[in-house]
Amino acid sequence: MSVYVLEFIDCRMLWNLLGITVLCVITWLYYRWTCVRQYWAKRGVPHLPPHPVMGSLTFLQRQNPATWMINIYKQFKSPYVGAWMFWRPALIINSPELARNILVKDFAFFRDRFLSSGSSDPIGSLNLFTVNDPLWSTVRKRLTGVFTASKLRALQNLVDLKSSQLLQRIRNAEDNTKLNLRAIYTDYTTDIIGTAAFGVETNATLTGVDPMRTVTQAFTTFDLYRGLCWSSIFFFPELVDIFRFSLFPKWSIDYFKKVFKIASEHRNDKRTPGDSKDLLDALLKLMDEGAKSNEGITEDVVIAQAAIFLFGGFESTSSIMSVCSYELSFHPEKQDRLYEELIAVKNQSENGHLEISKLADCQYLNAVMKESLRKYSPMGWLDRIADKDYKIDENLTISAGTPVYVNSIGMQYDEEFFHEPEKFIPERFLPENVGNIKPFTFMPFGEGPRSCIGKRFGQISLRHAMANLILNYKFEALPGAKKPSEIKFEKRGLFLVPGQELYIKFIPRS
Repeated sequence: MSVYVLEFIDCRMLWNLLGITVLCVITWLYYRWTCVRQYWAKRGVPHLPPHPVMGSLTFLQRQNPATWMINIYKQFKSPYVGAWMFWRPALIINSPELARNILVKDFAFFRDRFLSSGSSDPIGSLNLFTVNDPLWSTVRKRLTGVFTASKLRALQNLVDLKSSQLLQRIRNAEDNTKLNLRAIYTDYTTDIIGTAAFGVETNATLTGVDPMRTVTQAFTTFDLYRGLCWSSIFFFPELVDIFRFSLFPKWSIDYFKKVFKIASEHRNDKRTPGDSKDLLDALLKLMDEGAKSNEGITEDVVIAQAAIFLFGGFESTSSIMSVCSYELSFHPEKQDRLYEELIAVKNQSENGHLEISKLADCQYLNAVMKESLRKYSPMGWLDRIADKDYKIDENLTISAGTPVYVNSIGMQYDEEFFHEPEKFIPERFLPENVGNIKPFTFMPFGEGPRSCIGKRFGQISLRHAMANLILNYKFEALPGAKKPSEIKFEKRGLFLVPGQELYIKFIPRS
């Protein structure tokens, strides 16, 4: 037999082998896809048909996830809805009773979050927002003490200074109707959190320019690549290490490390043993204790906490300030009621400053803040992952490893829980009405052991700025401005923040 004939036979065998391999792969993919597609149907769980590649995530880069969650809630009158994170089955929880079980009662089954920033991104993966047990418990326990009401009163001078600078910024503007609300409010929140977390003096509130502000500006700028990074971190964590995605822009991590090193060296020269006076002290104490223990508290872990406090607080607070100001510009009667409450508080102050503790007791101010958070919660869902097989109810048991998403924003738009949910009605949160709000239907800061550790910090920053603004200015909607219900939200990012610039007129009060 000639060499040519042998080569022909070998070639045919190779092609046959390749063809069989391809056929096997196609058969396996078809079988796998059939199992995925029928997953929730077999369990009697209501769902939308999944996309062959994206699963339920076809909205990514096209619609804000919070908007999608609200639509899912309205479409399915069911305590839970089946979904797919690509090909991974997941469950969306639309019931306050089930939310209570997952977030509090049966927390032992749901200690960890599904999202992850992977080992290739130490600063992004080691913070309280993304890290899981056992490190999460250690860090959370060590840092909780610095966020008590008594400790946070130390912020008084800082919030007084930055609030006055925000007022000065508006006064100095040639035309305050051209001040982008989200931009100037982010200048304020960057200064507040940057100073508290990193111990450095920042001046963005007055000038709009600061190295720390450059970092937060990068955080709020989304392109296709960053959208892909975030989509992977939140919905397909296995891709993060493969493509070396990161939660923060990589250059900002170097900046964090540099600033934290300088701040810690400066603070260590003046620091005395004892209780932490602010967040920076608490982080340095955490680093000291980490060096003496075997709990895995490295310098990266400590820097990760400072970074996430900046990231987790500056945008959510500035976003709520923006939509709150915009809503109030369309509701002058609510502004007037808020002004009357605040002027009474100011008149009772010995030095004319608004005290943190006094603002915390302002009923209508708190109602306005809560209503803003109800309509525009930056994080529209609370993700967890089942540690073990878990019985949701008599009809459904989910397998270990199943992601679960508590649809908090959906419940906050339920007519059954909040009358006329599309309207801005702060009065629903006044003491005489708050008893009508069903538990676990209002969760802008989460609930249970993994609720937002910086809740009080954010509330102080928010209350102080809005109180000073209302006392000094009346907000007026611009002619022809879009109504609050017509605001477009960011599509490329995952948090519910305005995707367009918002403007109002600041009218000085006499």
